[in-house]
Amino acid sequence: MSKNIQAIRGMNDCLPDQTVQWQFVEDTIHQLVSSYGYREIRTPIVESTDLFKRSIGEVTDIVEKEMYTFDDHGDSLTLRPEGTACTVRAGIEHGLLYNQQQRLWYMGPMFRHERPQKGRYRQFHQFGVETYGLSGPDIDAELIRMTARLWKMLGMSEHVLLEINSLGSNEARTAYKETLVNYLRAHKESLDEDSLRRLESNPLRVLDSKNPDVQAVVANAPMLIDHLDEDSALHFNQLRERLDAFGIQYRINPSLVRGLDYYNRTVFEWVTESLGAQGTVCAGGRYDGLVQQLGGKATPAVGFALGLERLILMLQELDLMGNATSNIDVYVCALGDAAELFSVEVAERLRDKLPHLKVMNHCGGGNFKKQMKRADASGAAITLIIGDSEAETNQVTVKAMREQKEQQSMSIEQLIATLSNKQ
Repeated sequence: MSKNIQAIRGMNDCLPDQTVQWQFVEDTIHQLVSSYGYREIRTPIVESTDLFKRSIGEVTDIVEKEMYTFDDHGDSLTLRPEGTACTVRAGIEHGLLYNQQQRLWYMGPMFRHERPQKGRYRQFHQFGVETYGLSGPDIDAELIRMTARLWKMLGMSEHVLLEINSLGSNEARTAYKETLVNYLRAHKESLDEDSLRRLESNPLRVLDSKNPDVQAVVANAPMLIDHLDEDSALHFNQLRERLDAFGIQYRINPSLVRGLDYYNRTVFEWVTESLGAQGTVCAGGRYDGLVQQLGGKATPAVGFALGLERLILMLQELDLMGNATSNIDVYVCALGDAAELFSVEVAERLRDKLPHLKVMNHCGGGNFKKQMKRADASGAAITLIIGDSEAETNQVTVKAMREQKEQQSMSIEQLIATLSNKQ
């Protein structure tokens, strides 16, 4: 007997009982972005490898270790590991960015070859927002308010905390890097192999190390926030004033640098301890130089992204999925040939008049007991019982499945009116 083929490690199936939870979160996101007037953009999942090397940076874990890259008849292609570079590429290619303002959002699968773990997979899904042509702290604050509203809509505001920092201008950051490198070299004996490598290639990432020994060194390192240029310091202070005005609590994290090379000025993360060790739920920041870096005209930009798997896991852990179930509203049983045809007519009329209802017709025949067993298993609130006599009189028998009520016989019009009142 041949061996069963299974899903590739880190590439997970989403089964019917799970997809309803995804739809709950996705519907909430659709409401959110619509309420702020943002428009959706959809980009391919395969892009030129150079796009990510030029945007993310070649000396990053993503490019060095995690990208799914393959040769396609001489072209190097990569499954997208994140959405910002793809959005910028599309914006430049289709003339959406130069001398314009855009407020965009996307949602879809991303791919990184990292160690699969709870809530983190090799194929994962991101929701992201990208804005272009807006340089002030007001749009930074709007994105943070948007994420704060999402937590409120999902009922999880008490379980997340906002961390913010500023990376300053490229020039200020370059000067700071020299100061940081001199400090870290004086403590090389306490740095791990990864930090020593980054010391030469990308020293800011040392600040983000999870190694306790390195963290002890970093705790006393010069802070970037103390080396900001004047304009970046003003931008950061104005952002803080806006967050204070709207009552959004936050803490400044001087070690927050984000994992991608293209960020400048504002960076932020929403973190939680509800999944055990502190983890990031949502992250974003400003990347004013990225459009020009990828061949477009200089364009200010700021955005954020969040992983849907971790968000859904958190909602499950906190029991915040609400009414996200796949239960049927109305199950329709039919006993007899005439009843079967009439039951389909009844169900279709319900779908016409009450499109919000989830109506399921029994299929496959069977006696009354078998059909009622299926109706109960569906989770339906009510079951319509239709025999040949009901078909002759245009009546249905309504049985409440989750409440102690007597069965009722009524016309289709009465049924529609009754169900309409329950909306």
